[in-house]
Amino acid sequence: MTTMSSPPSNSDRPSSVFGELHEGVQKWIWRSGWSELRAIQELAARPILGGKLDVIISAATASGKTEAAFLPIASKLADTEARGIGCLCISPLKALINDQFRRLEEIFKSVNVPVRRWHGDVASSKKRDMMKDPSGLLIITPESLEAMFVLRGSQIRRVFGTLEFVVIDEFHAFIGSERGRHLQSLLHRIELSTKRRVPRIALSATIGDPLLAAKHLRWLDAEAVVCIGDAEDDHHELQLQVRGYTPTAPPSGAASAQRDARVAPPSEDGGGGHENGHDNDDEDVRGDVIDIAAHLFKVHRGTNNLIFANSRGLVEALADQLRRRSERARVPNEFVPHHGSLSKEFREDAEAHLKDKSRVANVVCTTTLELGIDVGDIVAVSQVGAPRSVASLRQRLGRSGRQGDVPSIMRLYITEEEITPNSSIIATLRTTLLRTVAMIELLLERWCEPPVDKNLHLSTLMHQVLSIIAQFGGVNAVEVFGTLCKSGPFDQTTTRMFVDLLRGMGEQDLITQAHDGELVLGLTGERIVGHHSFYPTFNTPEEYRVVDGPRKLGQLPVIHPIADGDRIVFAGSRWRVLRVDDEQKVIEVRATRGGRVPRFAGEPPDVDVRVRTKMLELYESGSIPPYLNRGAQGLLLEARENFERLDLANLNFIRDSRDVLLFPWAASSAVAALKLWIGRESVSVEGPALRIQDTTVAELRAKLVAMHEGETPVAVDLLRGMHGLGGEKFDHLLPEDLLEEASASRSLDVAAARLVVDRLVDEL
Repeated sequence: MTTMSSPPSNSDRPSSVFGELHEGVQKWIWRSGWSELRAIQELAARPILGGKLDVIISAATASGKTEAAFLPIASKLADTEARGIGCLCISPLKALINDQFRRLEEIFKSVNVPVRRWHGDVASSKKRDMMKDPSGLLIITPESLEAMFVLRGSQIRRVFGTLEFVVIDEFHAFIGSERGRHLQSLLHRIELSTKRRVPRIALSATIGDPLLAAKHLRWLDAEAVVCIGDAEDDHHELQLQVRGYTPTAPPSGAASAQRDARVAPPSEDGGGGHENGHDNDDEDVRGDVIDIAAHLFKVHRGTNNLIFANSRGLVEALADQLRRRSERARVPNEFVPHHGSLSKEFREDAEAHLKDKSRVANVVCTTTLELGIDVGDIVAVSQVGAPRSVASLRQRLGRSGRQGDVPSIMRLYITEEEITPNSSIIATLRTTLLRTVAMIELLLERWCEPPVDKNLHLSTLMHQVLSIIAQFGGVNAVEVFGTLCKSGPFDQTTTRMFVDLLRGMGEQDLITQAHDGELVLGLTGERIVGHHSFYPTFNTPEEYRVVDGPRKLGQLPVIHPIADGDRIVFAGSRWRVLRVDDEQKVIEVRATRGGRVPRFAGEPPDVDVRVRTKMLELYESGSIPPYLNRGAQGLLLEARENFERLDLANLNFIRDSRDVLLFPWAASSAVAALKLWIGRESVSVEGPALRIQDTTVAELRAKLVAMHEGETPVAVDLLRGMHGLGGEKFDHLLPEDLLEEASASRSLDVAAARLVVDRLVDEL
């Protein structure tokens, strides 16, 4: 693998590749007012213009990655007369496709190359036109590309027969996920159909390990991938603050009713009591959420900002609090929610507010605005709750400070539970705050999580078997194995596993074998493939449409029952449920006061071992990071006092009543394996620790010594006979043994658990 890194920019540096770009592209650059190409664009141009190399372009948000890829691509495709798509651009979001379409249309217009987009909201007539006369640049999601294989499989070779480039935008969003393996399979199938190797160009702001990323991009030839980085990102100014909170009870109705409607200045230290301005509607809202909303209102109102929360429920709670605070202050509401369950109209309106220079907008959002959608000039970013990863933290931070020498600004709001005589030991260690600070420190060290994908993805393999059968009508089992496993991205799948997979699919009537031996779809398989929900490889939970008369507000995943007369918070407002239609999956609502935030599904973060070891360093350190406010400083000092009191610098085991807490300071996947290795029913995970029930320190030590001296278990054996192992879309259709193997590959790192056991025994 070749790695190229740009030096800091120099405005006097002449462009070395400008003259190699097409004349139309040169004119576009001059019309755009550029005085020079950026360093990342200089480095990327020649490898792409050569038309043979796979390239990873890794640079910060707004660093010019998009132009680095597409200026040379537009030059290569200029004035082409070849029929067929010349460049296929894969994007993870429809909103990002729409945004890229607007940006790229002008570039490619300068070289007479059409730009087309394809997703669920694009009119069928435009799709038919594209299939009749395919040409230019096509921007599409993996799911829409899958639909093209299933519904128009016989035309794949014609459409992509002259393909010269594949671009994968926001590459990091695919690595390690079902969508990532799905995309690998689709690109491999395109190359098999066209009998041509097509150069792949990946764009990302967060590549923790270039070699591992290269293996994901071109798994059979990773060493040939060119990785281009931008050193200019290292010199960007950052402004950070972490604010610490502890939850307090919501204000009582009697007390809040006596308060006036003024909005008092928020407390600067981030802790303590609530501001004036609460009313009876706050009785169901935690005090820390009210206090955080008060501070967000103070620091963000009047400028364009993004406020990230870790769940759609928290987005709704904050947007509701900020809206009502605006109403009480008698000022226009600038705070709007944005998440995947809201309707397209709501989301696009929020995005338009951010881009409209004549208006001010603060958008409270989930990961939907974390990726590279152009949202204009963002002054600051706020993160409510601990970041899910260093990579996510970096991605979100990069949404601000996109212009010139303007710094990137981020505030993080962290809540730790209030300590009482009944609080757990883990609560006293303030692990959420310490994990947040650890991630910030690693970010400042310019580290982020490496892209790791050990998952077998057998659910996605089953999906692709069905897709290939649908594409061709019938296939030979040996050919499918060769396509997907022997030469394809499912190369960890053995012949035995594949045979078991096909046998299980036959038993479920997903497939059947014709008289000539070919595999065809069974009745159940036909029903699954024939429904639009087949195209994604990830789970799509059952959702109800939420409507206010003729207006659609969005989709609500119903995790807990909702009944007529209930009050909910949705789309940043409060609603009374008029009627729930279970048959049509519709919730009819009307605006009202009061309401509780609906429950949305969420997943806990997968913490890397570097984060855990950095947490341990922070516990043992005496320094106070300068970006902590007084509330966060107090929580950190309290955590260190308890860490020292428990002597955790010298001990990995703590007696807690009848249990023992074990602190392995390891990655989540190693902790999960260690839990099962010690004992399924008697061990539970509590933050960075394991709780071993009804045991003593001496008994646990003896257990670890026995584990150290014994054989390392096979990961799948740790899961034998366990229930509830599903998680991916078709897991429920897998034979039990394959489900166990898939689950083990997804969640357990036995090798890392072995290292932890050996270290613990050595320290004894």
